[in-house]
Amino acid sequence: MADEVVNELLENARQSLVRMQEFDVSKLPREAELGKSYSFSDAVTSARRLVDLFRRLSPEALDDFGKIQLDGLKQQADACFNLFDAVLQFDAKQANAHETKQKLIQQIEGAYQGAFNELLPLVGYSLHKSADFQRLDSEARATLQKIKDDAEEITKNLEQQKSDAESALEAIRKVAAEQGVTQQAIYFKDEADQNEIDAETWRKRTINIAWGLGGYAVLSIFIHKIPFLSPLNSYETVQMAVSKILIFSVISFILYLSSRNFLSHKHNAVVNRHRQNALMTYKTLVEAAGEKQQSSDAVLMHAAACIYAPQSTGYISGNSDVQGARSVIELLSKPISPSAE
Repeated sequence: MADEVVNELLENARQSLVRMQEFDVSKLPREAELGKSYSFSDAVTSARRLVDLFRRLSPEALDDFGKIQLDGLKQQADACFNLFDAVLQFDAKQANAHETKQKLIQQIEGAYQGAFNELLPLVGYSLHKSADFQRLDSEARATLQKIKDDAEEITKNLEQQKSDAESALEAIRKVAAEQGVTQQAIYFKDEADQNEIDAETWRKRTINIAWGLGGYAVLSIFIHKIPFLSPLNSYETVQMAVSKILIFSVISFILYLSSRNFLSHKHNAVVNRHRQNALMTYKTLVEAAGEKQQSSDAVLMHAAACIYAPQSTGYISGNSDVQGARSVIELLSKPISPSAE
């Protein structure tokens, strides 16, 4: 039962103390409501000094005070607050308003000494507790240890994240290296697509020229029946025959070139498509070969030969260039032995 009374007194004393510490003295003048004549601006300085005195006492120190100290603190805090509250409730229209105003100001000015005498030992103890260097040292050591523990935990997390980041970076580099080769296939794909378009263009041109040649062949059979083109003698007959042959030869040669262009672009489209497929499947073949260096070198040599070896353009035939290119590739794929010193 005694503990409950002390606890209740402790709580009431703490509330009274906090109420004084949080009081805003700027509310006391009330010049806008009371006018300059009845303003309490003269009490602001003393009131602020009184509030500052209560603020020197830490509310946490009240836990160590006895019943007498708590009761004295509560009474002193309530008495000072009642003076402030009387100022806030002051009415200039009341009887003897001027005398009441001066009395309140004097009471606020005189309250400091009584409050000081009551709070002096309490403030001293509060400051001593706040400056308890042994306790501060113990708390500082505990805080430092916690910081060290947190730092170690953060360091471990950073190392783990660094390891994960390095693993991810290595995986990205590996994928980039694998994709780097296959990405080059886009150039051969573009060339193959362009060759397909050009081949289709020349196919249409070849068909049109062929139709034109056939039409000319049919027309040349009946051209001599046209009156102004009909030969009148042997010389004109020979001349017309030669002109027919020349025109037919020129159109035939144009048809031949057109068809060769069509076949050349079609051939190059197939070659570039083959190079594209070689680049895209190169990595798979290397992995399938296993860890044997000879197998990897063989795949590399064939892939390089497929990609870089000159291919027939469709205009000329022969394998001399291809054989020469293969010889160079095979030479470069062999390790170079150090020259004798």
